[in-house]
Amino acid sequence: MLENATQLLQEYYGYDSFREGQEKVINYVMNGKSSLCVMPTGGGKSLCYQIPSLLLDGTTIVISPLISLMKDQVDTLLQAGIPATFINSTLSSEEVRETMEEVLNGQYRMLYIAPERLESQAFLNQLKKVKVPLIAVDEAHCISQWGHDFRPSYRAIHRLKDVFTEQPVVLALTATATPAVRDDICRLLQIRDENTVITGFARSNLSFSVVLGQDKNKFLKEFIKKNAQEVGIIYAATRKTVDLLYDLLNKAGVQAAKYHAGLPEAFRNKEQERFLTDEAQVMVATNAFGMGIDKSNVRYVIHYQLPKNMESYYQEAGRAGRDGLPSECVVLYASQDVQTQRFLIDQALDRDRIPQELEKLQGMVDYCHTENCLQQYIVQYFGEPNGETCGQCGNCTDSREMQDVTKEVQMVLSCVVRMGQRFGKTITAQVLTGSENKKVIEFGFQKLSTYGILKAKSLKEVLGLMEFMIAEGLLLVKQGSMPTIYISDAGKEVLLGKRKIMRKGVAVTKQIAKNDPLFEGLRVLRKKIADEAGVPPFVIFSDKTLQDMCVKRPQTEDELLDVHGVGANKRDKYGQAFLEEILRYITV
Repeated sequence: MLENATQLLQEYYGYDSFREGQEKVINYVMNGKSSLCVMPTGGGKSLCYQIPSLLLDGTTIVISPLISLMKDQVDTLLQAGIPATFINSTLSSEEVRETMEEVLNGQYRMLYIAPERLESQAFLNQLKKVKVPLIAVDEAHCISQWGHDFRPSYRAIHRLKDVFTEQPVVLALTATATPAVRDDICRLLQIRDENTVITGFARSNLSFSVVLGQDKNKFLKEFIKKNAQEVGIIYAATRKTVDLLYDLLNKAGVQAAKYHAGLPEAFRNKEQERFLTDEAQVMVATNAFGMGIDKSNVRYVIHYQLPKNMESYYQEAGRAGRDGLPSECVVLYASQDVQTQRFLIDQALDRDRIPQELEKLQGMVDYCHTENCLQQYIVQYFGEPNGETCGQCGNCTDSREMQDVTKEVQMVLSCVVRMGQRFGKTITAQVLTGSENKKVIEFGFQKLSTYGILKAKSLKEVLGLMEFMIAEGLLLVKQGSMPTIYISDAGKEVLLGKRKIMRKGVAVTKQIAKNDPLFEGLRVLRKKIADEAGVPPFVIFSDKTLQDMCVKRPQTEDELLDVHGVGANKRDKYGQAFLEEILRYITV
């Protein structure tokens, strides 16, 4: 049986072997055992139900939370020569009826549906007539009230138990499930604990980093400029920030798209399409964007503001490097971001969840301040106590020199004391830099001995220093409608000369990849073919496949099958065009 599975893997997907955990999950499914599959984003969860669907008799039902994901998955499957379809709210009632007729006639191996569809008794009555050997529940953490993205509609999945006389195998899949969420999924979907497959949460191709107390806009523009050929996502916590960043990047000449729930649906869809088809290099978005986005060539994910919890962060950051190539995940931290997330949590409808959400937010703050390995922190959060250091995150590779900033820190602390410890960061920084701001004069702060003692620095630099001091616990923030700063016990020690403060130099932006001319030529060809086919470029071939072509430089159709991600169907469709491009490059 597994031999057949490996053959299908080569034929349709162009892969020689399964990744860790895939075989085990496929074996469970083929032996009629319901199971839970926990793999990191990009770990190959989809294959765990797609391969069995080709081996089993009937139509596999895939429950997926997002329309965009369904479309991407179905497009990719059709390009590989696998019959699949979806039913969702984009279809008219006539199209739904026609699609169901085709499903009943056995025309499809897979049918993708939204969980809300299961709330319709009429749909369930039709489903009774379909031979369904397997139900795959994607983003299964949505079923648990302890999950970060709980969706009540997922609870309707239990209704499927009553639909079929012959019970289908259930396969639940997620990338972000803490032990409590995993227990919940197994209980609600009646999966035995021992049938859980966890491959580990580490992503070896991702490099994580946190940038504290720096000019975010400057960092962002430098990073994007340095990686001008690469595709990335920038997440912000609020719609307003998304709009501001979008304008900032477009003015800087960056091909940016934007996405948040406050935009008209038609505009959102258009922007998403621009990003998927590589017309836009950068997507600026709130967390409303991305769940289920299958775009494999995202090279970086930058969180402009602090995410609300580790589950959300890991899922969003995990959208980078789905093709296995080196990619960057950066959090730009500022203390006011914590206040923003507190405010958003406080607006939550379910008041009972607020303490739990605040606890999760603290976990995210701790991540930003740890000096240990960042990847290790992540895997430990998800219940892997023995996670090893990655050797490649910002903390593991930090070689910045330490600078003694004790004197400047003392100046800031002294100013905070003289201002009565009841004002915010901005006006304190204005006093330190000698601003003649109206408020500064009104309060008579120009008469203080600390007025203008840091005038050699810009306002941004002083605010950055204060952010660093907050991160180090030397200054504390009293939250409220107008947050104020005051000195901690640790700060008092510094002020009294009992403690030295060392600070690392400015974080330098780095170039992710150095692509050769052949790769760029293949990328242009891929885009042309994708536009003609009306699908995103990554659906044709991933960046990893193009890179493998650059290494192997195949010259015949048979040699092309040795390239990672080239199956027989795609070779027949596109092989000749890519071979010609490689030959043109070799002979130039």
